Amino acid sequence: MDNIIPLFGSKQASENVIIDKLNKEPVSPDCAYRLVKDQLIDEGNARQNMATFCQTYMEPEATKLMAETFEKNAIDKSEYPSTAEVEQACVNIIADLWNAPDKEKMIGTSTVGSSEACMLGGMAMKFKWRDEAVKRGVDLTKQRPNLVISSGYQVCWEKFCVYWDIDLRTVPMDEEHMSLDAEKVMDYVDEYTIGIVGILGITYTGKYDDIQALDKKVEAFNKETGRELGIHVDAASGGMFAPFVTPELEWDFRLKNVVSINTSGHKYGLVYPGIGWIIWKDRKDLPEKMVFNVSYLGGEMPTMAINFSRSASQIIGQYYNFYRFGFDGYKEIHKRTRKVAMKVSEAIEQTDLFDIYNNGDNIPIICYKLKEDADVNWNLYDLADRLQMRGWQVPAYPLPEDLDNIIIQRFVCRGDFAMNSANALIKDIHAAIKELNAANVSMHANEGKHTQGFTH
Repeated sequence: MDNIIPLFGSKQASENVIIDKLNKEPVSPDCAYRLVKDQLIDEGNARQNMATFCQTYMEPEATKLMAETFEKNAIDKSEYPSTAEVEQACVNIIADLWNAPDKEKMIGTSTVGSSEACMLGGMAMKFKWRDEAVKRGVDLTKQRPNLVISSGYQVCWEKFCVYWDIDLRTVPMDEEHMSLDAEKVMDYVDEYTIGIVGILGITYTGKYDDIQALDKKVEAFNKETGRELGIHVDAASGGMFAPFVTPELEWDFRLKNVVSINTSGHKYGLVYPGIGWIIWKDRKDLPEKMVFNVSYLGGEMPTMAINFSRSASQIIGQYYNFYRFGFDGYKEIHKRTRKVAMKVSEAIEQTDLFDIYNNGDNIPIICYKLKEDADVNWNLYDLADRLQMRGWQVPAYPLPEDLDNIIIQRFVCRGDFAMNSANALIKDIHAAIKELNAANVSMHANEGKHTQGFTH
């Protein structure tokens, strides 16, 4: 009988789909699918979301393979040994991309996005510091340990410090140093510092910290003090981009004091959210207390991730990309994405209204502010509104501490953003500016600085 009643003549179509408690009766699957899908209809088109780094397209074969493996539990390596082998293959591939000197000594794991990976990297530094501090006779009760990072950090590091009772010491950015200032960083280090985080692709601007310069500072510090202070590289954005486009850039395990690196597979690893990876250059940098041998469904297996049961589909999606694209495939995708980003940046700069902070050359992120002498009666929030009328989701937000008087706008160009899309975006930017100039009114002129749009 349910199949006879037209969907939009049904009882369910006359009710609110968002419910506070379970309905008494079930709903047919086609009705549930249609109405829940329609509930999401007013959301933006993910492919036009220029705010997010997260991948918004995968090949149909990849999505099919991932859909066929949703039910596989990644933690159950005894039941799904081939999946475990695929995960380890991904770790080996990434370690090779990051120039791990000895594959027999390195260790790594998949995670649920980069945030979990950062947590693991931070925990390893804390436990290693604590063991070292005890040997050095440091009074662990005198003050809390601390972590040093630039003020352009992603919020997961703030979470880590709150969760694990650590002081977050931020090195302020300024307009001259829109990344970690290597000349000042050691001023924030003391005997309670568990480590320093370098960022390969700051969320706000796309800038790279100079990890090579940081490594030299840490090396000098360690020689002088006898410490083993390490660097963790948060390469959420750049870790799957730099090895293909700028392989000559030394930021990874080629540097002596870089002990661990994390990345997001769902950013420039080109996988749907959420998959992350972390690798330690040497097992000695991962305290044994963080590796658990778990008895699960009749087997013994080591695990170091925070999360336990989760679908293996994202891991398999990552391996599909590695196997499908190869090094040259990733390289061509990323080079083309960078070329597209630089074209958009050039078009924005040619308006003579904006100062460009990042033009997409290092990583395909375009970041700019409105010029102080721009003779306009609108701001970046107004421009974001106009672009959203055309479907483009573009964030506008203040920079972090000490630069929070500067409002910027940022475009993230992903692997699925082709030249035809860039041309459409450029056309819409010009049209939006023309409309704003003609309108001669700002909807946001009297608002304080705030974040408009998602900036991760």
